Amino acid sequence: MATFGTLSDRLTETFRNLRTKGKLTAADVDGTVREIRRALLDADVALVVVKEFTAKVRERALGDEVNKALNPAQQVVQIVNEELVQILGGEQRRLQFAKTAPTVIMLAGLQGSGKTTFAGKLAKQLEGEGHTPLLVAADLQRPNAVNQLQVVAEQAGATIYAPEPGNGVGDPVKVSRDGVEHARRQQHDVVIIDTAGRLGVDAELMKQAADIRKAVNPDEVLFVIDAMIGQDAVNTAKAFQEGVDFTGVVLSKLDGDARGGAALSVASVTGRPIIFASTGERLEDLEAFHPDRMASRILDLGDILTLIEQAQQAFDEDEAMKMAEKLATEAFTLEDFLDQLQQMKKMGSMKKMLGMLPGMGQMKQQLDDFDESEIDRTEAIIRSMTPGERHNPKVLNGSRRLRIARGSGVTVTEVNQLVQRFEQAAKMMKTVARGGTPNIPGMGPVPGMGRPGASSKRKKKGKSSAGASRSGNPAKRAAENAGIATTSTPTGSGFGLGGGGAAQQPSEADLAEIQKLFGKG
Repeated sequence: MATFGTLSDRLTETFRNLRTKGKLTAADVDGTVREIRRALLDADVALVVVKEFTAKVRERALGDEVNKALNPAQQVVQIVNEELVQILGGEQRRLQFAKTAPTVIMLAGLQGSGKTTFAGKLAKQLEGEGHTPLLVAADLQRPNAVNQLQVVAEQAGATIYAPEPGNGVGDPVKVSRDGVEHARRQQHDVVIIDTAGRLGVDAELMKQAADIRKAVNPDEVLFVIDAMIGQDAVNTAKAFQEGVDFTGVVLSKLDGDARGGAALSVASVTGRPIIFASTGERLEDLEAFHPDRMASRILDLGDILTLIEQAQQAFDEDEAMKMAEKLATEAFTLEDFLDQLQQMKKMGSMKKMLGMLPGMGQMKQQLDDFDESEIDRTEAIIRSMTPGERHNPKVLNGSRRLRIARGSGVTVTEVNQLVQRFEQAAKMMKTVARGGTPNIPGMGPVPGMGRPGASSKRKKKGKSSAGASRSGNPAKRAAENAGIATTSTPTGSGFGLGGGGAAQQPSEADLAEIQKLFGKG
């Protein structure tokens, strides 16, 4: 995750140095804790949180659980991971729904923190879960705030209640109260109230938010905070807690490139859980916040569970079964390839997905260089083909490829490369589907994947398996002859253990060839 990129790099480097030590001394632990403290402070984590965090890590790292561990360095990493989970809130906390509808959710935060966008994201997510949310436009101060919420609601496919034009006109407390009543009459089971923000904390903002809370008695008050706000995040959170007393936190703009460590401080300082994390500009880019998964991402341990969940949401199980059948019957076409690309795009940014894999922090440069527009270009090329060309790429002659290149805005070379890559991939998938050995370009056949009977077909070509190798390289010829002798008597285990026998040994002539090659004859 971009916001915690620098912190992740610093911590990963610290643990890399720690893993080279077989046994940890008190000086090693103190040095590691010192580096962790610097990394957290550099990432804008609040000082009080850093002190408490490093004190706990040091105490546990010098305790018996590390001294008696088989791998002390890994045990320290585990301790840091567990303590990081604690300052992020410990356990995941979901939205609390009212026993009697509607559930009222009030949003609070500074201007520009992302409340309006989050309102649309939350409405879209709740609709996907079977709810019927109603957005209430209670931000009547900021210019065009009501219009913005209307646009967001339309994009999310949600209903909006906006009786006032805004721009300083209207009573936000009355609009909020009437909005809840409107939802009750229209049988909406969730009400999301978008309140006004200010550029800074002030008495007027707090009084208005407190009045709205008293009027509607919300089930949840979510404090939306910009993850890039810096050290002021803690002061802002404390001010809202005293003035409005929120029940949960939403971290927005986690896809930014700021240090973002202040976001780690909010849950610890306020004692309120982080419920959601906004990870992009699209309405789909909203994740339930899991402290354990976020800690794993920061420590470059990956987040496979979130990746699997996103894949399950994006991929249709029936479509996956149909695709498997097509591969088995060798009917995989460019049309199917296009469908797979579109399903991948539903999952979101490829960089973000790759970043969830363990150890990808060490490939940061490769991730940064990854061009996501390549997927769009590939899709444009395939869409520029006729249905017949997609089902049978062999008909693509020079003039057809030129037409496709012009239609998709790429060069003929790029069209040729796509067709070539597709044919290689299709050939590999067909081979695997038949139980054969995939021949990866530049690597040859993958060992251990051959299917029964494959070698017998090669024997019918007129070459006996007992025949000598015809390689021009003496060392390779000797090794191959030795291998042929070994396979002629298939005894012993599948791992090459046991069995013995003279048939497994190279001949004296082979040994002489090898000795000549190394000048020892």
